[in-house]
Amino acid sequence: MQPNYKRVLLKLSGESLAGNDSHGIDFDTVTKICEPIKACVEMGVEIGVVVGGGNFWRGRSSGEMNRARADSMGVLATVINALGVCEVLEQMGVPCCVETSVEMQRVAEVFTREKAVAHLENGGVVIFGGGTGNPFFSTDTAAALRAAEIEADIILKATMVDGVYDSDPKKNPNAVKYDTLTFMEVLQKGLQVMDSTAASLCKDNNISLLVFSIADPDNITRAICGENVGTLVTNET
Repeated sequence: MQPNYKRVLLKLSGESLAGNDSHGIDFDTVTKICEPIKACVEMGVEIGVVVGGGNFWRGRSSGEMNRARADSMGVLATVINALGVCEVLEQMGVPCCVETSVEMQRVAEVFTREKAVAHLENGGVVIFGGGTGNPFFSTDTAAALRAAEIEADIILKATMVDGVYDSDPKKNPNAVKYDTLTFMEVLQKGLQVMDSTAASLCKDNNISLLVFSIADPDNITRAICGENVGTLVTNET
């Protein structure tokens, strides 16, 4: 297999790290996810990873809590996940570092574009923790932002479903899966690909997005090698 992309931004949900559990990190599951990441690094692909934090905390589900404070808790949850993924990759012999959007000097280095690109060019994986570092912005927006900053060829969004549908396939057995979409269609139809801020950022910076299922972690390799998995979202009509 030959990679189709030189540099990618992989977005992992927090839920994908929990395995069959609904909470926390299942390291057997993380290991299965990290194996294709290692394989792609060995093929020469530069990989940045943005992780969500839903396996520990969801700010929008915090009830009466102040939204800004709830989102700050979510920032910490994503850093926990970033450290967990980095640990597994390092145990596999893959050079890896965590860069956070907020200062945590005893935990990880603070993100700068220059340091991140240097790590990638030296064959290391960079895990971006902390989202954007700001309340009211999702980790999907963080993925779009980091992809633009490091000039990634594409965002690979690994989800719990095998692509983008016209309605929730878990609720509607007749939901139709899209093979391709444009960001304009995503925004106009209100499709649940990513939030509108993230989709607009991808659109404005001409960053393609591939949405696929992480149920089979080898889909990461297939996606990077250009196989037909999931739904591809671009600016092209």
